Amino acid sequence: MRSRDERGASAVEYGLLVGGIAALVVSVVFLLGGTVRDTLFDPGCDELAGHIATANGGEGECQN
Repeated sequence: MRSRDERGASAVEYGLLVGGIAALVVSVVFLLGGTVRDTLFDPGCDELAGHIATANGGEGECQN
């Protein structure tokens, strides 16, 4: 009995798997991107702007 060549089927399965993972990553970034930015990056930007303002004797500003 001859075995069937399933290399093409495996490639399609891997392609669907990679496409599903990519869609999941895009969805997570879209849904949580604003929360991550507000939680992690805005406070750091505000703190850095304060240090810059103190060093320059003026006002520091974040560009959100």
